[in-house]
Amino acid sequence: MTRHIFITGGVVSSLGKGLTTASIGLLLESRGLRVRIQKLDPYLNVDPGTMNPFQHGEVYVLDDGTETDLDLGHYERFTNSPLSRASNVTSGRIYQEVLRKERAGEYLGDTVQVIPHVTDEIKKCVAALAGPDVDVVLTEIGGTVGDIESHPYLEAIRQFRLDVGRENVMYVHMTLLPYLRANGEMKTKPTQQSVGKLREIGIQPDVLICRCEKPITDDLKRKISLFCNVEPHEVIEEKDVDHSIYEVPLVLQEQGLDALIAKKLTLPDAETDTRSWRDMVEVLKHPDAEVEIAVVGKYIELQDSYKSIYEAVAHAGIANRVKVKVRRINAEVLEETPAEEVLAGCDGVLVPGGFGVRGVYGKINAVRHAREGGIPYFGICYGLQMAVIEFARNVLGLDGADTTENDADAKDPVICLLEEQREVTDLGGTMRLGAQPCRLLSGRARDAYGRDVVQERHRHRYELNNAYRGRLAEHGLAVTGVNEQLDLAEVVEIADHPWFVAVQYHPEFLSKPLQPHPLFASFVKAALARKARG
Repeated sequence: MTRHIFITGGVVSSLGKGLTTASIGLLLESRGLRVRIQKLDPYLNVDPGTMNPFQHGEVYVLDDGTETDLDLGHYERFTNSPLSRASNVTSGRIYQEVLRKERAGEYLGDTVQVIPHVTDEIKKCVAALAGPDVDVVLTEIGGTVGDIESHPYLEAIRQFRLDVGRENVMYVHMTLLPYLRANGEMKTKPTQQSVGKLREIGIQPDVLICRCEKPITDDLKRKISLFCNVEPHEVIEEKDVDHSIYEVPLVLQEQGLDALIAKKLTLPDAETDTRSWRDMVEVLKHPDAEVEIAVVGKYIELQDSYKSIYEAVAHAGIANRVKVKVRRINAEVLEETPAEEVLAGCDGVLVPGGFGVRGVYGKINAVRHAREGGIPYFGICYGLQMAVIEFARNVLGLDGADTTENDADAKDPVICLLEEQREVTDLGGTMRLGAQPCRLLSGRARDAYGRDVVQERHRHRYELNNAYRGRLAEHGLAVTGVNEQLDLAEVVEIADHPWFVAVQYHPEFLSKPLQPHPLFASFVKAALARKARG
């Protein structure tokens, strides 16, 4: 029977539950187990697609077009677990389905309540991932124990253990051990209270994973054991790592978490083979050189807003055995300060996806600086559109070139709304989303991929206007990747530039530390070559 592990969090948000869940998934797969992973989010949005990146971080897109929480990016980067719409469920989705059933009369006149109707719907979502081809389902519960929004989920997973048998379910609880520098002490009281809240609901954690700055002493483990009703060896330290988040699975393995889980769930005894992962981490720790990449965006203040971009750049560094230093630049700064000053010393420039007019002129200035200065340039989604606008204005001389997203009456609408989007009014889940085919023509992109057809994930409403393709190509900006069925431009390049590639899709979503995305790897290689040339 499929085993289930539920990962909850307490004390504060942003403890790293998603990263820890992904790490557990990696360790279990390294033992030869078949794993599925999901996240249950308590917020009432149907999905995070319409949420502000400043509040929630990036929107991660799956092959099937589902817009999901950024933690699913960790799941895909760390594991081989296939993800789908069932892998990210929100309270909005849960209540939407409950109300649909009520309106359809499926509850046969029952008074619809949180228990059992909402909790039953949550349990149904958990059970959907189980099956004869799945050994373990990992379910991360978003939010923090004690939040009013999380309570139905905690009640549901309490019931779930009774439904499928105690021996098939395990609870992993993650907490914070704050270190008070004033008196040099690590405090366990927040952990005690967090576990106490869980136990009030009826959940006794099987394992505690404690985030901390300092190592946990044996005395401290015994204290946590006494007050939280777990064995000392079931208190796992997750100390802040020195170099990279990719060290976390190895830290957990060294403490025997994988063996502990296998024993508690009576999983087959096997060796956890993480040799390739360890080799990758060694490259991160001991690079041969360093390059600096400027990422020019409008959500730069929040690290999570471009999480997959930063990770994909790091993966490209691994592929080239270099450390990639990212210089995060607010695009608005480039509207007031010369690009040659802001971007001085950078070996490459990357403009990621985005929406709206804020920072547009700064991004265009960054593109121009890279194009005219022979600096490797990588444009992604909006970064392609900015590259097209910059080229049209400054090479073709079309001063009125713009995107109709920002100027509906643009004199030269080189970027315009997709035909399929013209009748769309709802914002949630209505963009061009998910994996789409792209045929690559001769150019750097095809050289990087090493094949003619690729599948890449999309998330956009606007596209290069085909009416301008010919004029752009005549002056040197050629379309080298197309969706043949829809006749849409997917990749543009400048052939006589050291490395100038922009794509309409989001390659960062398919990059992994052990499988760096070929475009990112090629981009960083070009940046390294530029640095070598001086």
